[in-house]
Amino acid sequence: MNIGFVSTRLAGTDGVSLETAKLTAILTRMGHQVFYCAGKLDPEGPPGLLAPEMHFAHPRARRIHDEAFAGPTPDDLRERVYGMAAELREILTTFVDRFSIEVLFPQNALAIPMHLPLGVALTEFIAETHIPTIAHHHDLYWERPRLATTAVPDVLERCFPPDLPSVRHLVINSLAQAALWRRRGISARVLPNVFDFETPPPTPDPFSADLRGAMGLDPDDRLILQPTRVVPRKGIELSIELLRRLGDPRCRLLITHPAGDEGMGYLHRLQDLADRSGVDLRYVADRFGPARRMASDGVKTYNLWDAYLHADFVTYPSLIEGFGNALLESIYFHLPVLVNRYPVYTADIGPLGFDFVEIEGAITDEAVAHVRHLLDDADRRREATERNFALAREHFSYAVAERCLREVLRSLR
Repeated sequence: MNIGFVSTRLAGTDGVSLETAKLTAILTRMGHQVFYCAGKLDPEGPPGLLAPEMHFAHPRARRIHDEAFAGPTPDDLRERVYGMAAELREILTTFVDRFSIEVLFPQNALAIPMHLPLGVALTEFIAETHIPTIAHHHDLYWERPRLATTAVPDVLERCFPPDLPSVRHLVINSLAQAALWRRRGISARVLPNVFDFETPPPTPDPFSADLRGAMGLDPDDRLILQPTRVVPRKGIELSIELLRRLGDPRCRLLITHPAGDEGMGYLHRLQDLADRSGVDLRYVADRFGPARRMASDGVKTYNLWDAYLHADFVTYPSLIEGFGNALLESIYFHLPVLVNRYPVYTADIGPLGFDFVEIEGAITDEAVAHVRHLLDDADRRREATERNFALAREHFSYAVAERCLREVLRSLR
């Protein structure tokens, strides 16, 4: 079966792109062929159609978004929404025809209105063609306070997500499942974030052997990894506070993912806070990407796995998450983790019995002591990480996702 993923971007290290790559691997091993259509694509990714107009950062899409949610609202806003949607429908038609797509698999494009015209285009295309569709929702718009007020509430109600006969809905946590039913009367299956726990983690190799040195770390330094994008809901100021209270001059906080999706102001505030707190914060997103590369001048771009392989501890103090990709990655690489008890963690992850350093929105003396113990005691660290790996393999493996995908594909026949 030919399955077509559609999103604003399917490239880089954001959660939606990473999760889509995992689903691609699972569907491929199930015998399906996968194709991508998005505003940004990785060169190493599956075949597909690159459509820059689909990116949420496209000037027309961004202007529409800003006017729809931040005002002032011009009189021609709806005309521009539907005009751009008509253009995107033509792109969707080309994609489906060129690659003989049998099942459409929108990734978050019908959940959060970062690109209003794309949501409208997908809704209208699906309604007209009745193409079997699996709508995968990572972030529903009502979960974001900044999207609570809009000039186009009817568009959100109709398209984010649409309630159509040929659409099956997947969400990534039980809170979203309950909210979707309560607010819209739409039934959805839960497909949590997953990881390939059946495959052993890679080991360090010659390419990444110099990573610590390339990041400016000394051999005895402790690499504290913050493997998230730099946006306010990631709570990175809590990571800075942890390092301040640890008071260990060997600790270096590395941020491997980019800022910019919501502006650069948050990164600048974090850098100022780290300076005032005496914390060594290193924003090194330009040295990490989806694939390894070496520039002509010998400067390396490492992949994210390289960062995990050389890390000593992971901070994950997010205030809000759809699920927790970086949490699963940390477990996979047998790393101890500090995690803030964000709502989805409290509902779907914490009750399973993982052994993390947990906080409730603030760094406590107890949390600092727990982190210090894990850094200093190899046996305690091994006990925690092995327990976490076994639990994650049971609940969040590729086998779990494959069972869910088989069921939803069967329901579309």
